[in-house]
Amino acid sequence: MTKAIRIHQHGGSDEFKWEDVEVGDPGPGMARVRHNTVGLNYIDVYHRNGLYPLQDFPAVIGMEGAGVVEAVGDGVSGLSVGQRVAYAGGPPGAYAEERIIPAHRLIAMPDEISDETAAAMMLQGLTAQYLLRRTYRVEPGDTILIHAAAGGVGLIVCQWAKHLGCTVIGTVGSDEKAALAMENGCDHTIQYRTESFVERVKEITGGEGCAVVYDSIGKDTFEDSLDCLRPMGMCAWFGNASGPVPPYNLQQLQMKGSLYVTRPTLLHYMAKRDDLVASANDLIDVVAGGQVKISVNQTYALKDVAQAHDDLEARKTTGSTVLLP
Repeated sequence: MTKAIRIHQHGGSDEFKWEDVEVGDPGPGMARVRHNTVGLNYIDVYHRNGLYPLQDFPAVIGMEGAGVVEAVGDGVSGLSVGQRVAYAGGPPGAYAEERIIPAHRLIAMPDEISDETAAAMMLQGLTAQYLLRRTYRVEPGDTILIHAAAGGVGLIVCQWAKHLGCTVIGTVGSDEKAALAMENGCDHTIQYRTESFVERVKEITGGEGCAVVYDSIGKDTFEDSLDCLRPMGMCAWFGNASGPVPPYNLQQLQMKGSLYVTRPTLLHYMAKRDDLVASANDLIDVVAGGQVKISVNQTYALKDVAQAHDDLEARKTTGSTVLLP
């Protein structure tokens, strides 16, 4: 038997239960991984509260982890027992000391990347990778806007975009978060609680607007995000921290400058093994090379994940958060 955090229904953080579970042996194409660290991400909140409904209960949520391969099933190649690995994306099940996972989702970790960094970088780092290199492929000289610039994805996007030659504008909620974003490559910060980010973007860009807005907030920012774009710019709406965007009249995109809007998700961008490996190698290169530093600013015991969720939802966290089994 091993321990896991499970929920028996959708709801608040009080639904988490620290329970004994039976993991068993991996079947064909599967691997059993013993976690050393588990990543905390906002999608975990959506799985817990039902915004992204789960099908079966009791359920173990969590989309990211790092650890060691304990066993492999028939037909698995390229993995060995004792190998250090990390993963991000489906299926959920990371909030556990051990788990079974499809072997093709696992990425080998080099020695220079610690377990803590690996668990903190995979989901947020792969998200930053597809946003910057595939959803809208930024070019030197582009001006971009990233909401929640001091969050996990935000800090990675700021550093990576700056490395790629962009001017980076970020929204933040406090002086402390503004300073953190600036330390990580953000050229201009906007405090959304006291400033109009639309007006500040127009001021910073001389009225031109941004090539792309990366919006993880959703309902509260979506329409204003569109007003920050240059003609034919793109809004990549990739999260729902304030709730999902309500139905929208697409005719407005023409009126605002022939804009593009997309709702990307890691699930689709990393569905193919070749895409996952290429994106992970791109991420590993910039982290191992020092161009992107992963800020693990909060650590909780896995059994205390309810407090971690409460702090995440209250926007008390910055950078990345890891859970220790």
